[in-house]
Amino acid sequence: MTETPTRTGERIERPVANSATPTAPPPSGTIGSATGRRAAPEQPPTEAIGWVADRPVPRERLDQRLADLRNGPLSSTLPKPGTSEDRQLTRWLTQVILTECLCERAAADLGLRPPGSETLPPRPRPAPALGAAIPENPFLDPVSAVELGSINAAAYNGNPWVRAVFEHVTAAVTIPPEWRPRPVPEPEPRHLVRHRLFTDLAQAQEAGPADLEPLGAVTLASLPAAIADALRHRPDGTPAGPVEDALGWHVAIAVPEPTPPDRKPSGQEHDLLRAAQRKAFARWLDDLRAKKVRLMPGLEHPGDPRQPDNHHKH
Repeated sequence: MTETPTRTGERIERPVANSATPTAPPPSGTIGSATGRRAAPEQPPTEAIGWVADRPVPRERLDQRLADLRNGPLSSTLPKPGTSEDRQLTRWLTQVILTECLCERAAADLGLRPPGSETLPPRPRPAPALGAAIPENPFLDPVSAVELGSINAAAYNGNPWVRAVFEHVTAAVTIPPEWRPRPVPEPEPRHLVRHRLFTDLAQAQEAGPADLEPLGAVTLASLPAAIADALRHRPDGTPAGPVEDALGWHVAIAVPEPTPPDRKPSGQEHDLLRAAQRKAFARWLDDLRAKKVRLMPGLEHPGDPRQPDNHHKH
């Protein structure tokens, strides 16, 4: 005979089931799509917020995270308990925690270590409460967090295993060609030029470098065509001219401008690469969630149109 569950406080206590009666998995709310048969959960549904690779994630981790926020410095900015906004916060934190668990499991499978760590996450790993969802010194700037998505960014900022998996998964990512700026033609080299225009050919023929006026660093193309062409056909540092045009007789001497010291890279290449890595990581997480994450009903994604508190409109 089947016994009726009894309610004690907030928790439903169930008698030990007959060993011949299997525990059926709960209805699944999924991120993406989930197909195929799955093993039965290891705990009663009331104790889990979801399943990662068919391993339950305890409700305790969510409760601790909520308590940390309620007792933290941001408590005055949080929604009032019991409101629609509060339920959305709970859903959002659930997604963050499940993302952390997903990466912790991936880190264990890949044998990864976060920087400064000497141990691997054990298997199976009890999901600890890692504190507030918003760290005091985040690893991502606001633009990077938007690119990664708020849930992924919170997991990345707050969990070293997420960061370790990020670096591993995106190690081979390159910058898409269409992201790169078009190459800029190399500017014409500049020369340090001394020049003088004479009206008398005899004076022009007797002129030496000291008789010429410095023009500074200029391109040869900026000089009158006659003297510019003469300079191009003379070794650097030797006088050219006199050459005549409508203005008179030109004499000039030019040496290449010293090459400036190498400037530090602008950082654009690094920024583009990290942006490409964030895009690739977000896609990788979406794919892995669809395959390995199931949600408890009522803890769907905050943007899931099927849940009653989703009021987000486009």
